[in-house]
Amino acid sequence: MLKVAILSGWHVHAVGYAKEFEQRNDAKLSVVWDEDPARGKDLASQFNIDFEADLDTLLARTDVDAVCVNAPTNMHCEVMVKAANAGKHIFTEKILALTSEECKKVRNAVETNGVKFCISFPHRTFPHNLFAKKALEENSLGDVTYLRIRNAHNGASAGWLPPHFYDEVQCGGGAMIDLGAHPMYLIPWFLGKPAEMSSAFTYVTDHAVEDNAVSVMKYKNGMIAVSETGFVSSNSPFMLEIYGTEGSIIVTGNDVRFISSKATNGEWINPELPLPLTDAIAQFVEGVLQGHEIIFGMDDACVLTEMMEAAYKSHKQGGFVKL
Repeated sequence: MLKVAILSGWHVHAVGYAKEFEQRNDAKLSVVWDEDPARGKDLASQFNIDFEADLDTLLARTDVDAVCVNAPTNMHCEVMVKAANAGKHIFTEKILALTSEECKKVRNAVETNGVKFCISFPHRTFPHNLFAKKALEENSLGDVTYLRIRNAHNGASAGWLPPHFYDEVQCGGGAMIDLGAHPMYLIPWFLGKPAEMSSAFTYVTDHAVEDNAVSVMKYKNGMIAVSETGFVSSNSPFMLEIYGTEGSIIVTGNDVRFISSKATNGEWINPELPLPLTDAIAQFVEGVLQGHEIIFGMDDACVLTEMMEAAYKSHKQGGFVKL
């Protein structure tokens, strides 16, 4: 039985993660810590578990084997380094940390203390993205020339995101660093890390952080990748487009269209999709208890932060920046 502490209810996914752990027969919630004691007490009450106001005291408890980190992004480094040094396995909401230097500190603590680590990259478990990944590995599209991913919602324009999601200090940014993380971890998974990036961010709802954002990436072989996101788009389905010299994939929501001179005789089809992968929390629990592979690891987590650093650097200084 994996005994899990919830570290903060700050992120909008905190309650959902807690429920996932609670519903498993091989994991148990034991205690909550929160930098906002009132919120932490409410969360602890919701799950009928202890609240602990001091993080160091919580990490010293014997009924904590692992932590689920939902704290403000600017606290991730401090919280995870402490957790690793206390010998606690770490599951974290994305992104890992605000800077590559902070990522190095977390990596060092995790590796030095031999704890398990998992970051939440849910889109890498979805059948349509797994199909696209396999098609790329099989070279079904020939030489890829262009990739576009769009992931957006109306959280700002419809007013349902919590106010602290517009706090630039806690979040490190707005739509791009939050919702835009999904396209940003998919792109290097599909194509590898780009060579250069340029961003355009706007402020439709006049918050302190961007709510409408796009980043364009160039590769040394001529490929272009585009990451689009925002908090001001209603009825915006997930979209993935990949174009190559021998074929194309177009995903709208869960609808997948595929054409390939190699694999479909040059005809558009709705391909059979693979089964979804085990979700991140299941991978984490089974990785800790049974030694199963956790595919969302430190290398990919650090690359995501590097991508975000480049996106925001480009926005602030203008033009393309090198990765």
